[in-house]
Amino acid sequence: MLRPKVPTMPQPTGLVTPPAFVKPTAVIQQHTTQTPAPAPVASSAPAPARPTVQLTPSAVIALVGSGTAVVLVVGAVLVSMLLAVAITGASVAICALVIRSLLASEGKRR
Repeated sequence: MLRPKVPTMPQPTGLVTPPAFVKPTAVIQQHTTQTPAPAPVASSAPAPARPTVQLTPSAVIALVGSGTAVVLVVGAVLVSMLLAVAITGASVAICALVIRSLLASEGKRR
């Protein structure tokens, strides 16, 4: 009785294009007469995989100073956000007390 009817599409709508036939192409390799370069001789000590970073005392001082500045700025932002939330909460509480007092005093007048 209450069965959903699934719509059927007997014919596709819109433009129908036949599938394109892709003609394979052959890859032609050209033979050269060059010989590969000889492999380098392995030395006793392997080369370092990446360059080493050397920190000078001035670079260390700059890193410590910039890290301290970032910590101070983030701390100031977080403290100011906490202060804003605290002030907002206190003002909402005061408004609720005032409204409650007004409603209570209005009920006593009647």
